[in-house]
Parts: sequence; structure tokens; C-alpha cells
Amino acid sequence: MQAKTATNPKPLHFGLIMVIYLCGIFMGAIDTSVVTPARTVIQNGLGVGDQTGIWMITIYTLAYASSIPIMGKLADRLGRKTIYLICIILFGTGSLLAGLSQYIGHFGFFLMARAIQAIGGGGIMPIASAEFGTTFPEDKRGMALGMVGGVYGIATVVGGSLGSAILGAFGLQNWGFIFFINIPISLFIIISGFIFLPNTKIDDVKPIDKWGTLFLVMMILSLLYGLRNIDFFDFVKSFTSTDVYPFLIIFIVLLPFFIFAEKKAADPIMNLDYFRESPIVITLIISFITGVIMMGMVFVPQFAENALRMQQGSGGYFVMVLGIFAGVGAPVSGRLIDRYGPKLIMGAGFLLSIIGSLFLVLVTTSYPNLLTVAICLILIGLGMGFTMGTPLNYMMLDNTKKADSNSALATLSLIRSVGTAIAPAVMVGFIAHAGVTAEANITAQLPRELVLPPLPYAEQLDEETAALKDSDFGKAYLSSVQFPDFEAMEKISLDAHGSVSDMKLPANLTKELSDADVTNIDQAVDNMVAYMADTMKPMVTEKAESGVQSGIDGLKRLTASPEVPAQVTQGVSTMVSQMTALKNALPDAVSQGFQNYLGEVKAMGAQIQNIYQKTMETGFKQVYMTTAIASAFALVVLLFYKDRHERVKKEKKKG
Repeated sequence: MQAKTATNPKPLHFGLIMVIYLCGIFMGAIDTSVVTPARTVIQNGLGVGDQTGIWMITIYTLAYASSIPIMGKLADRLGRKTIYLICIILFGTGSLLAGLSQYIGHFGFFLMARAIQAIGGGGIMPIASAEFGTTFPEDKRGMALGMVGGVYGIATVVGGSLGSAILGAFGLQNWGFIFFINIPISLFIIISGFIFLPNTKIDDVKPIDKWGTLFLVMMILSLLYGLRNIDFFDFVKSFTSTDVYPFLIIFIVLLPFFIFAEKKAADPIMNLDYFRESPIVITLIISFITGVIMMGMVFVPQFAENALRMQQGSGGYFVMVLGIFAGVGAPVSGRLIDRYGPKLIMGAGFLLSIIGSLFLVLVTTSYPNLLTVAICLILIGLGMGFTMGTPLNYMMLDNTKKADSNSALATLSLIRSVGTAIAPAVMVGFIAHAGVTAEANITAQLPRELVLPPLPYAEQLDEETAALKDSDFGKAYLSSVQFPDFEAMEKISLDAHGSVSDMKLPANLTKELSDADVTNIDQAVDNMVAYMADTMKPMVTEKAESGVQSGIDGLKRLTASPEVPAQVTQGVSTMVSQMTALKNALPDAVSQGFQNYLGEVKAMGAQIQNIYQKTMETGFKQVYMTTAIASAFALVVLLFYKDRHERVKKEKKKG
């Protein structure tokens, strides 16, 4: 199929154009998550810790969101082809520099490279969507946008798994290849795009909105950075931290200045009329919600690993199930949109998401097996395919001018980015809280007693000390002496939960516990208890010995008194010898008791795994109940949307 445009008389080869744009979409979308599995490797290689290392993701998110409206507006003014290829050049250059950071060894250089990547990546998705939505024949618009949504959805979901695969293929020490892999793709797009892509642009170019652009970028950076640092499980404390409230205040202060600048601008960076038109407002609200829903899919690997008791890293295969059905659902939804309009198809997608999420919460977590996991992922994947991008892009293009298509879709992407920024603060909190609760639940089930082997003379000493204290000499000389219950010393109360809470674990054990999954949590607990035993053994021994020693000292004072008859002194001396023998036996007995304790804990391996699995399921239930509620809310909002198919029917009836 070929057609022509007024700005470019060359025939348009739709298949080739689609490949060029889809390659860019896949490359740009996948890089938002491909770094996640390599974050620890990269930060260790560049010599920074977790607190600094997280900036490799934060800087990308902030720069990506900030560039979206700018690139969209520039594409309207200078042409999609020009800006799209500039975006690819920036993305490819950033990828090259990010990969070279491995050899340069400077984290600041790496952050600069990530920012360059993100600035280029911010323009790829909205420009490609606008090209498909306005250049392709109207009867193929839904199908084309469906391909965009499918590729974007698959790339977003499988990015983490691809990152793990690249690290596995090239080795952890060669983490730069997760960025180098983008370079040949970028070169293909640049060369083929320069030859074949049409350049659609506005002929009547007005002065650029400099102040509006400046205010908008500052607002985006402030809002997203502030939102990313909110802890919704400790809202007040996090909200009042210097990482949150100053940035939200900056956003609020700049908002009226931005509105004033946009009203005065000849060609505003963001069309404020969008927020006055009901169909567009509904579209933007739903876009925000889909950003929230999309982040729930990030936890699919962890959920599958926990449900099926698989080793960490194995859950990536289940992401492929999600990605395949999202990839199938998107083009199918595009074709259906061409026939029935976006409202009905998106509604079906949200229903599938609700059913899939509820199936996961109610069925899969209760009956975790391969079949139930696959069913919920298939339903959620199809729901993603029907809602991810195709209907929203279609709705936005349906309600805006063709000349504003790039900036309109950029606004849509920006609003979705706000959703993806807020969602992790809540969803990660659910999983983190479940992890802390799992640790508490496990330690609460650990044995509460330290059982020692029989101590020498314990029973005899209890009888002798009781008889001695009841004697006249005992009442006179031993009233202030506290003898321990010697037989009771063979069972020492041990609160593992309190001990772990009060004890500062070494960094390696803390990391082992935090990184543990359902398959190795029992080993992590064994190591924790072994450390606890080594730490507590001297304290327990010393406490027991001091109790015995106080009894020995009291008896020695008694024997030293001249008023005590010789036969009593002789019996007391025998008791002192017995107590001394018991005291000398305590270190070995306590050691044996802790060995027995460790054996009991090791025998609880299956029980510990069950506790961990069930507790973590609570966190996953909360995550996917959130996606179900968000989908239901989006469905309600969608009911108020009147798409063009409905409006045309009403106009015909009125006519």
C-alpha cells in the first residue's frame, strides 16, 4: 500500500516505516527496565553504594519525562523525521557513553550518559504514535497504533529479563553490553530512517515558548522527584523530609507562572485547552491510571518465583507469557478499534485486567501452581494489550488537531509517566512491608527454649540447697543468698524474635535476608540463627555461671563462720564441690544446647519456607488488588467518555 503526503512526495512504504519506528519504540521502552537487574553490578563496578546507585534509574526517569513534551512540540515544528532521528542519535550516543563508563570507571560520567539516553528516549514513543495515527490510512490507524502498543508493552515487560540474559551471555564484568546492544539498532534506524521516513511538519511556525518550556521542565523534575521519594507507609515522616516537600512546593509555586506563560505564548509547549475539554480530560485521567497499572507488572517475576517456589531470576520466563499475550492483544485491539471505536475495546481490556488481577488474588495465591499462574498472566497480558497504548493514543488523536498530534501524544505520555512515578512508592511498600513481616513471622515461630543436656548434680543440689535454707543455720546465714533452680537451668528461655530485633546483624547477613527468596529463606534464617547463637552463647553462659557462683560464694561464707558445726561445714563443702563441677560443665552444656537449637531450626526448613511464601503472598495480593481497583476506577471513568463513533451517531439522529 502506498500513499503520498503534501510535505514529502515520495511514496510511503508503510511496512518499512512501521519497522523503523517500532525498532525505535522497542529500543527506547526496553531501556527503562533493562538496567534494573544490572543495577547492583553496575554500582559495584563504579564504586558506589545503593543510595547513590539508585540515581542511574532516577536520572533516566526524570530526564525521560522532561524531554517528552519538548520533543513532541519540536516534532510539530521541525518535522517528525528530523526530531525522531535526532532522538535516536541522542539515545544511541547515550548508550555508547553508558557502555564506555564500564572502562572509564566514573559514576558521574555514567549518569551523564543515562541522561542523554533519556532525553532521546523521551521523544521516540509520542512521535512514532503520532506518525502512525495521522499518516497511515484511517482504516488502518487502529492496527498501526496496536502494533505500537504491543511492541511498547512487550518491551516494558521483558526489559528486566533481557537485561539478565545479556549479563548471563557476556558476564557480569561486561555489563556495558546491555547498552552496546542499542548501537547497531540505532545505526539501522538512522540510515534507513534518513532514506525512507517522510517528514511531516507545520508550515506556519510561531515563536517557540521558551518560558513555558523552562517552567514545565522544572515542574516535571520537581514533581516526579518529590513523588518518587514519598513513602506511603510512613507518609507524614517522608512527606516532611527534604527530599519531598521542597520539590512539591517548587511545583506548586511554578504552576501559576506556567499557566500565565502558556496563556501568553503564541505556540504553547502544552495546550491548556486540553484540560477544559471533557473527552481529553477523561483520556488523560485514564492514561495516569494505566501508568499505575503498568507498574504492577514489574512484580510478575517475583510473584511467579514465590508462588511456584522457583529460584530468584527464574520468574523472568513468566514475564514472557505476559509479554506475548500483551503483544497479541495490542494489534488485535487495534483492528477492533477500527470497527467498534476505542471505548468498547478499552473497557474490555480493563475488565480482563480486573478479572486477571482478582483471579491472582483469590485463586492463584490460594492454589499456587503452573496452571493458575499462567491463567492470571494470560488474562492480565490480554488486558494490557487492550489498554496499554492503542486506545488512549487513538482517543487523544481523535480529539485533537492533526497539527498538534505530536505534542498531544507527548502530553498523554507525560501524564502516564506521573502514574508510573507514584505507583512504585505504594507497590514497593507493599512488598517491602511483607518482607519485614515475613522476617517477624518466621522469628516468632522459632523455638523459645534452649535445652541443655543434663547438668551434673542438678537435681541433688536443688534438694540440698532447699533443705539447707530451711535449717536454722541456713535461715541465719543464707537468707540473702539466691540459689538458682539448678534443674530449671537445663531449659533456658530464649526469645529469638526479641534477640533478632535488638541485635545488629552484620551487613552480609542483612543483605542475605533481604535478598532471600522462598527457595533459600530457610538457609538465610539458619545463618542468622547461627550468628545469633555465636553472639548469645557467651552471654547465656556468663549469666548461668554467675548464678551458680553466687550460690558458691554464699556457701563459702557459711563454712567460714566459726559458729557452724563441723558436720554442717563438711556437707556444705561437698555442695560447693558439686556446684563447681556444675559450673565447669556449663560452657559445654550451653554449646551443646545451641547445637540442638540450630538442629531444631534446620528441621523447620519447610515450615520457614511456607511462612515466607504465605506472608509474601499478602504483599502480592495488595499489589494486584491495587491494579484491580485502579482498573475498575478507570472503567468507571471510561463510561463518561463519548468517542467519535457515538458522537457521529448522535449527530445523525439530531440531523
